Amino acid sequence: MRSSILRAIDDAIRAAHALKTKEGLEFIESSARMIAACFQNGGKILIAGNGGSLCDAMHFAEELTGQFRKKRKALPAIALSEPGHLTCVGNDFGFDSIFARGVEAFGQPGDVFIGLTTSGNSLNIIKAVEEAKTKGLRTIAFLGKTGGKMRGLCDLEWIISGFPYSDRVQEAHMSAIHIIIEMVEKELFSESLAHASV
Repeated sequence: MRSSILRAIDDAIRAAHALKTKEGLEFIESSARMIAACFQNGGKILIAGNGGSLCDAMHFAEELTGQFRKKRKALPAIALSEPGHLTCVGNDFGFDSIFARGVEAFGQPGDVFIGLTTSGNSLNIIKAVEEAKTKGLRTIAFLGKTGGKMRGLCDLEWIISGFPYSDRVQEAHMSAIHIIIEMVEKELFSESLAHASV
């Protein structure tokens, strides 16, 4: 078992190294700037994913509506995760429409839609991106493996390749999410956070 644990740890470290690549750094910086600008202009972000990626989407949103490292005003972020909505739309329109309907309901020009899919082939995320573009939202994709059918569809994308399963991909995604939130706070509240820590 010990050797299996060590291999798993090595895989986790290898996934984390994707954060320091040129692509990883550019994605984190560009995403943080896009999200901060959205908030500065009175917009919000909508986030979606399936399974563990939906849990990551919810975590992303609550760090913004709540707080991350320091007290500051709440930031408008919605994870498209409400059970009544998901089951209603899934029942009436089909599972592939659950996130697109959420974007249709809540999205406004200037908002940002963020889709998380480790395969890049989640049709409900692809349809949500298409709806977001129709409504004038900017788009960000957290992807894995080859990027799948989502590759090239969004304004910003990051692909964690080289892993056959979703777990390592999601770990890298969550690390990037935390860093993006930290950078958004620095962009928006650096002066007030500095005063608060004195």
